[in-house]
Formats: sequence, C-alpha cells, structure tokens
Amino acid sequence: MKLLFDFFPILLFFIAYKTYGIFVATTVAIVATVSQVGFSWIKHRKVETMHWITLVLIIVFGGATLLLQDELFIKWKPTVINWLFGFAFLGSQVIGKRPLVERMISNALTLPEIIWRRLNMMWALYFLSLGCINLYVVYNYDTETWVNFKLFGMLGLTLAFVVLQTIYLSRYIAETETETEK
Repeated sequence: MKLLFDFFPILLFFIAYKTYGIFVATTVAIVATVSQVGFSWIKHRKVETMHWITLVLIIVFGGATLLLQDELFIKWKPTVINWLFGFAFLGSQVIGKRPLVERMISNALTLPEIIWRRLNMMWALYFLSLGCINLYVVYNYDTETWVNFKLFGMLGLTLAFVVLQTIYLSRYIAETETETEK
C-alpha cells in the first residue's frame, strides 16, 4: 500500500500524459504531490523527508515547465532528486556515526559496520547512476519514451536493484539468524 501511495503522483502523471500531454501531466503531478503531502500530514501529522523534497522539486521544476512552456525542466526533476539522494547517501559515509541506509533500516536488519557502508555506497551509486540514465533518455529519446522510462524503466531498475541487493544481503541475514539462534 505504501508503494502505491509513493508512486501515486507518478502514476497520475503517466495517465495524464497519455491522455492530455506533458503540460497537463505536469499540472496533475503538482496537484497529486501536494495532495499526497497534505494527506500524509492530515493522517499522520508528519511527512516523510522524501515527500517534502519531492514536493519542493515538483513545484520548482513543474512550475518552470508550465511557466516557460518547456518540458525539459520536468524531465530534469528525476535526475535532480536521484542525485540529491545519491549525494545524501555519499555524505553520510563521512558525516555522522552511521551511514544513512543504516539509520533508515537498522531496526529491520543487523549487519556488520562494513556491510552497512557497502550497502550505503551501493545506494549512493544507484541513485547517482539513475540520475545519469534519466539524462541519457532525456537527451537521446522523445518525450513519449522518456515518460515510459520514468514509470516503467525507473521502477524496473529499482526492483532489479532491490532484488540484487537482497541476494547480496542474504548471506549476512542468514549468518545473523544463525548467531541469534545459538
């Protein structure tokens, strides 16, 4: 359910684009993201940092797209957000006592420090790479292809990354469970 909630604006953007074009889709994405943040605030009295960042970026880049009637701005938004996340993961390698990924999911996993750092670096490189791949698609393909990539390509790459990461972590999870059983 959370996954659907997180992808709600992207899904509406996709549907609006297929029906009405990029500028209506951009407007829909802005409204959907504002609604998403508003709903989260009303229901939980808090909003995840990722949603705040996304809200600011969709307003800035979506607003520039609508104001200047230039779709390039909205196409850059996924790159900027992925690079921000990538640099946040990278920065956490040297700032603070624990890497960002450990702070996010240490309640669900117990891993050695070196594995947390590797995992964190994997996420950093993943987000930085995804931003670059988005730019490649933006500048080498038409808007239709970019919109399809934004929904299906990025989601597919993320799922593949999570599966590979799970395979990588499986031996450490099994070791932790064996140690706990002793």
